[in-house]
Amino acid sequence: VFVATWNVGGKSPDSKLNLDDILQVREESDIYEIVPLNAGNVLVIEDNEPAVKWLTLINRSLNKANYVPLRGARPVGSPEGSLVFPKIKLRKASKALRTENKRKLKSCNCPIGLERKNSKEFCFRCPQSQTNENDISSEDDEDGPNGPSSANSIKYSLVASKQMVGIFLTVWMRKELVQYVSHLRISCVGRGILGCLGNKGCISVSMLFHKTTLCFLCSHLASGEKEGDELRRNSDVIEILRNTQFPRICKTSNSRVPEKILDHDRVIWLGDLNYRIALSYSDTGKLLKERAWDTLYNNDQLKIEREAGRVFKGWKEGKIYFAPTYKYSLNSDIYAGETVETKNKRRTPAWCDRILWRGSEIYQLSYERKESRFSDHRPVCATFWVSVEAMEDGSKRR
Repeated sequence: VFVATWNVGGKSPDSKLNLDDILQVREESDIYEIVPLNAGNVLVIEDNEPAVKWLTLINRSLNKANYVPLRGARPVGSPEGSLVFPKIKLRKASKALRTENKRKLKSCNCPIGLERKNSKEFCFRCPQSQTNENDISSEDDEDGPNGPSSANSIKYSLVASKQMVGIFLTVWMRKELVQYVSHLRISCVGRGILGCLGNKGCISVSMLFHKTTLCFLCSHLASGEKEGDELRRNSDVIEILRNTQFPRICKTSNSRVPEKILDHDRVIWLGDLNYRIALSYSDTGKLLKERAWDTLYNNDQLKIEREAGRVFKGWKEGKIYFAPTYKYSLNSDIYAGETVETKNKRRTPAWCDRILWRGSEIYQLSYERKESRFSDHRPVCATFWVSVEAMEDGSKRR
């Protein structure tokens, strides 16, 4: 499983932005979870045009030779044909990137004949969930914007996509693995203005993959570097865990499909968690020059709060061996505040962008940052080896 989080600072991507290095496409993971955070204006109508652009860029990187432009994208520029973004809605773009027509991933697809009294292994065939049709890629549709041929040629399929104001989450999977996904549901919790609007908060995706329940969630927590702001972030995490509720789509009371985040077998949490380094700007700067990552990390608020048991109890995070990812001057490798021109935008450098996990048999293979200058944050990526339980063909044995 490949995971990437990136706060793009409210910027919409252009066609020249290449995501190949960020997505580490040469290594080819089975599942991709990608979160471009876009701190937009919460008081205006949600704009999903940037989300369509991100989908287009991700699709181009993951599918490469099999890449098929979405309908509405007209080639312009060089003779080879530069990438242009389609003028279509997010719902249609998501449908075009699915693997199979007429497949409802958001519904329970347990075979009717497998229902057993008091069994935790099976459930009745269930109706569609309450999830909005914009959330799931594989919806019942005729042929989608591109027709069936484009879907059949792709290598990676979009399994789910969801936007909540400035948070946009996408989950992609190898085409041949999609058939093993069921009970796909999405839940959103707003933690922004008035404690409920979606400029801050969380998007969570729940699925049953083979016989293992997976949950991927991304969040943008409370900002600020004043003393005590970390407590607001702790509160956001607690409320997200408390208020996230996945819709029940199985009729049987014995279904093992979870409705809460912590009930899943494997969970990966990522995003701009906004925890800062509890040192002064000058002290942090000195340690940065010395590349004293251990000393800086020992003063990281998230590490301190986790070890004190105040937040993310039972969660894990890989060791950080890279420089703080926030806050950079745009189009540069210089932290904001290091020059006279950026002094008014000065922030103490911090590891705001993080990836954590929970559950057994998840092994982190890498944890690193990438060096795109597109925003004032650097992207953070991780790869995991995740064990899942499956049924043997023609057998009830796992």
